[in-house]
Amino acid sequence: METLNDLLVTSTDAFWQFLLIPVLAALSLYFTVRLAGVQIRMVPDMVRQLRGTPETAPDGKKAISPFQAFSISAAARVGTGNIVGVAGAIAVGGPGAVFWMWIMALLVGAASFVESTLAQLYKVRDATGFRGGPAYYMQHGLGARWLGVVFAVLITVTFGFVFNAVQSNTISGAVANSVEAAGASVPGWLAPAVGLALVAVTALVVFGGVRRIAHVTQALVPFMALLYILMALVVVVLNADQIGPVFALIFESAFGLREVAGAALGTVIVQGVRRGMFSNEAGLGSAPNAGATASVSHPVKQGLVQTFGVYFDTLIICTMTAFLILVSNPVYGEERGPSMTQDALQAGLGDWSVHALTFVLLLLCFSSVLGNYYYGEANVRFLSGKKGVMSGFQVVFLIATFLGSIGQVALVWSLADTTMGLMALVNLVAIAPLGGAAVLLLRDYRDQARRGVDPVFTRDRVPGLTGVQCWEGEVEERARAAD
Repeated sequence: METLNDLLVTSTDAFWQFLLIPVLAALSLYFTVRLAGVQIRMVPDMVRQLRGTPETAPDGKKAISPFQAFSISAAARVGTGNIVGVAGAIAVGGPGAVFWMWIMALLVGAASFVESTLAQLYKVRDATGFRGGPAYYMQHGLGARWLGVVFAVLITVTFGFVFNAVQSNTISGAVANSVEAAGASVPGWLAPAVGLALVAVTALVVFGGVRRIAHVTQALVPFMALLYILMALVVVVLNADQIGPVFALIFESAFGLREVAGAALGTVIVQGVRRGMFSNEAGLGSAPNAGATASVSHPVKQGLVQTFGVYFDTLIICTMTAFLILVSNPVYGEERGPSMTQDALQAGLGDWSVHALTFVLLLLCFSSVLGNYYYGEANVRFLSGKKGVMSGFQVVFLIATFLGSIGQVALVWSLADTTMGLMALVNLVAIAPLGGAAVLLLRDYRDQARRGVDPVFTRDRVPGLTGVQCWEGEVEERARAAD
């Protein structure tokens, strides 16, 4: 098992450093230029569009709102990567990894805008509203269903099984840490018991469909984020004299001006970018699956909302974790990663904070499990509409949830890095040629906004678009309504 893990780490490191990161950075820079820095100059619009009201779905109930779609993607984003992942990046790459997380978040926001706007453009209708994502824009936009199948398989494995195991593994480990902190020994039955409980609660939610997932994540995401931010903020404020030195340490370490834990500049950059991408998922092709469910009047609206999710995740949640750790003058080293956040909270707030962090991790990881499930479901439905196939996915998903709680964390993290990288590359290959459509949609959105009207899109507004399944013109819309 250790040999397999070492092989995965070595090959994945090379793949990220020499192929995926350069491709992601170059494509994000290209989109930033073509879209005139949309991810920075339109932040106010991102916040405003969170308040959109959905239409009525074909089953007579409300479709998914922009905020609910944001919540599903935020639920998947805000999880282990924000606490354990950031700690791991700092442990291996030093404080400078935080700087590269920030830079890449600002840069890859352009890729996030493009992929989520495309997901809205090429979404399809279903009984509860809409469904879509990269597999759908690969089929309908590129005319390459085979590529969509490859992506759908990769994301189902990555989120439905591997990432899901990462989250349940973290929950199990956090509960064990709480037991140890209370001075008791960890019984052998604890991890299986946690796994079974998580499976039961997860099944209650996911079997209720996308609406139940949306309602639960809509309630969980703001609460858990605020709770964690407040805990971290208290520690930072108590160490306010360290804020200036921490900023200096981050910037100096980012450019190799100060050696920390022996991290070379390449390691600093790779760790920052990789863990940042694991956390905010920009360019990965995951968030568009949630973004496509939203009922909005223009594809750009949800593209902006999903881009805000990148900042919410990295510039707020991940930054709080980083400062929480760095103001506590941590001991660095790869083996220190998983415990750095816990140790920082315990030193700043006392022993009770270990149990509070366990509760936060339970919420963070459980919400991520729900988001991961939906990503898998949307893509399994792309692969096959048969009920038996979906039932099979649900069973395997719950089995992976249980196995993750009792598995080895090192191999699970290595698998996550590998499958995430392959999935991202397939998505980037697709959005590169389709990005021109996002440029045209943004132009249409801006033209309407400048005239003082609420932007509304129909597919006849941008001549030349093919494969669009929704967004009917006025005549088509009336005919569909009459049917």
